[in-house]
Amino acid sequence: MKKLLLLPLLLLLTKTQAQTPMEIHQRAILVDTHNDILSNELITKLDIGQLQTTGNFDLVRAKKGGLDAQVFSIWCGEDYGKGTAFAYANREIDSLYALIARYPDKITLVRNSKELEKAVKEKKMAALIGVEGGHMIEDRMDYIDSLAKRGMRYLTLTWNNSTSWASSARDETHRRSSLAHVGLTDFGKQVVHHLNDLGVTIDLSHPGEQTFYDVLATTNKPVIASHSCAYALNPAYRNLKDDQLKALAKNGGVVFVNFYSGFVDSTYSKKAGRFLRAHKAEMDSLEKIYHDHDLANIRLNVIYKTESDQIRPPLSELIHQIDYIVKLIGVDHVGIGSDFDGAESYPLGMDDVTDYPKITAELLKLNYTEKDIDKILGGNFIRVLKANTGK
Repeated sequence: MKKLLLLPLLLLLTKTQAQTPMEIHQRAILVDTHNDILSNELITKLDIGQLQTTGNFDLVRAKKGGLDAQVFSIWCGEDYGKGTAFAYANREIDSLYALIARYPDKITLVRNSKELEKAVKEKKMAALIGVEGGHMIEDRMDYIDSLAKRGMRYLTLTWNNSTSWASSARDETHRRSSLAHVGLTDFGKQVVHHLNDLGVTIDLSHPGEQTFYDVLATTNKPVIASHSCAYALNPAYRNLKDDQLKALAKNGGVVFVNFYSGFVDSTYSKKAGRFLRAHKAEMDSLEKIYHDHDLANIRLNVIYKTESDQIRPPLSELIHQIDYIVKLIGVDHVGIGSDFDGAESYPLGMDDVTDYPKITAELLKLNYTEKDIDKILGGNFIRVLKANTGK
């Protein structure tokens, strides 16, 4: 009788043990909190609903990589000021709406965790909107309201450039003494409160350290860092220091690890500088074609792929970033924020959205449980989204 009672348990254990990394990956809900494809799409005019041979993302490859939910970054650079930044943000949102209208069976806009989970059940990609840069609200609360109505689920309070109400990591690091203010102003605190009231998550991936702590002292909701790495492993100005990571965890927030080689690998920046200097003429020509430095750099790295691959870090360094932060602040506070289509280089093996399963496979090698992996791939994001929206 005991053998008969144990048989179902043994069969269950055997079935669980037989699961492949890909099966575990496909079963989990995978959320990537940062992709810059929309700003590139406005330039290239490519239809990312169809399979593409350039860039890191399209809906076909995303399906293959098990990507269930994508937060699309709405971004423009600091050269867009008052009178242009908000309008450009809306152009990018329009392009996402158009994509959804063309492929309603493949992708749908979601605004909360319930809608996200419904989209997953219907086998559609859940599309969310993240606005990367507080300059796009142009110092107007009604612009926050407008963006929120259109689906904004997080606002990165600054990009590399500071706003009149919040200082950025780049500016706090490189020109702190010349800033009119450091951290949040009174208006900046009003922005935080308003975002809390609207259920829009606050993103601290680009703001400076003083702004970071001012936000944590002001917010009444969990925050995120949508695409950041650990400063202890690579002291890049935009990576988060250990004390920041601990404070973010205490807030109940999540840091979503960035795949960009320059944030993952402390040796990449110098090597990339030498690569650019060696191909300055080609880079200058590409900038004239695309009128965008980042997109030109991405294309340059594709043209000289064999050479550029030699300076990319190994995949193990990206996994080390994830593992380091998990060990520091716990598995409940780590996720995935690739920054795909927003940078010229990622670790070897992370070429596009089909490569996410490699992360699951590597975490299993480090003895992460399926429950841990579920949290990292998407569960932690869903928790914070629900905490901010209330559903």
